[in-house]
Amino acid sequence: MTGDGASTAQTGVSGLDDILGGGLPRNHIYVIEGTPGAGKTTLGIQFLLAGKAAGETCLYVSLSETRQEIQAVADSHGWVLDGIEIHELVPSQDLTADADTTLFHPAEIELGETTGSILEEIERVDPSRLVIDSLSEVRLLSQNPLRYRRQIVGLKQFLARRRCTALLLNDGSEDGDQHLQTVSHGIVRLEHIAPLYGADRRRLRVTKLRAVRFREGYHDFRIETGGIVVFPRLIAAEHQSEFIRETVSSGLPGLDALLGGGLNRGTTALITGPAGTGKSAIVAQYASAAASRGENVAMFTFDEGPGTLFARTEALGIPLLRYVDESRVRVKQIDPAELSPGEFTHQVRSSVDEERARMIVVDSLSGYYNAMPEERLLSVQLHELFSFLRQRGVVVLITLPQHGFVGAGVEANIDVSYLADTVVLLRYFETAGEVRKAISVIKKRSGRHESFIRQLAMDAQGLRIGPPLRDFQGVLTGLPAYSGSSTELLRDREVPSDR
Repeated sequence: MTGDGASTAQTGVSGLDDILGGGLPRNHIYVIEGTPGAGKTTLGIQFLLAGKAAGETCLYVSLSETRQEIQAVADSHGWVLDGIEIHELVPSQDLTADADTTLFHPAEIELGETTGSILEEIERVDPSRLVIDSLSEVRLLSQNPLRYRRQIVGLKQFLARRRCTALLLNDGSEDGDQHLQTVSHGIVRLEHIAPLYGADRRRLRVTKLRAVRFREGYHDFRIETGGIVVFPRLIAAEHQSEFIRETVSSGLPGLDALLGGGLNRGTTALITGPAGTGKSAIVAQYASAAASRGENVAMFTFDEGPGTLFARTEALGIPLLRYVDESRVRVKQIDPAELSPGEFTHQVRSSVDEERARMIVVDSLSGYYNAMPEERLLSVQLHELFSFLRQRGVVVLITLPQHGFVGAGVEANIDVSYLADTVVLLRYFETAGEVRKAISVIKKRSGRHESFIRQLAMDAQGLRIGPPLRDFQGVLTGLPAYSGSSTELLRDREVPSDR
């Protein structure tokens, strides 16, 4: 038996190793629980492949799947199992029918055919890593709980003497296997969830790991070509860093004036309003301005594809596509039906850690909301994500559509304004038989801002912010009262350009 000398055995899944604090402590048995299709076999093979890569001797004992089925799993991921011993054992009918047969208890009693074959294979291979698939067969052959527990204890002692780290795969129920939970050194439970719409979701939870501080709670994961990819739950407090606190300009003097000079680095801005009022245009303007300063920007779009986004921004004179071609701006279209919240958080985090993004745009928040299978947890996950981005000095812009167009019926389907440091409100309003747009800043925690309501226009000249609407009362209701003269109103119809 060979090993790498480390105190922990890496699982071959980097996200899971992060959750476990580096890997599994060696020379113990661990249970991988989950319903069929949850990914137990895939995880078991990845565990052995990681051992093979480290120069360890590995053995896969199958009580439920044939060698061909195991090879098929490996082929689907492009894995080569050369160097991993596979021992296929299907219990005979005579063994199953023998009520006196006892499995995996090598010390006191004579072993049956199945036990002898497995233990002989372990002694022959002398593995440092072992996977047994699955314990459901052992439980059935043991025939009663007392005998089953004895087999698990006997197996644990046998492997401990051989300094072997073992994964025992178990098709456990939601309540788990109480005998395994008390005897094993650790338990990882894989869950397979079928939402009402969209792709299946998978998540895991480490329910037990002795003498190791691990990351508790549920963690989303995905099975893709190449194996399991785990997205550890984000804990913002673990990612604090120092950054220069500065004001970030939008490139539009009128908008910067509304915001008291601009947005502050390390803050979150919420742009909210009815459809068509210019939310996406404003965040695109900010992204282009940041890219023009040499910063990297990541835009996550839920509601429209890149082609539509580029066509619209080009029509407004916003050179977003140019910065995309220069790899300053990365636009990532998100399909809520195919993405779990944990994976989305991981993509945002990767944009900051790996792509060095200094600005994150989420357009829109309602798309992220639709990606959540448990709506009650939305605000908690958003809080962690925004806290992480703030601590990394990232400017975050998020859009939130509101239902309705004009009047008191305009409202958002979710309230996350308390999570944002800055809130920019867009509104339609009617005057002189014409529908116009208004923009105002109703909240800014990190400094001063204007309290004026200004007119917003969008055309081929770009975004333009007009003077304060001083002669109007009730603009935010959509039906304002105008107290100025008609001459003044006509003179103000053309909004002065910011450019």
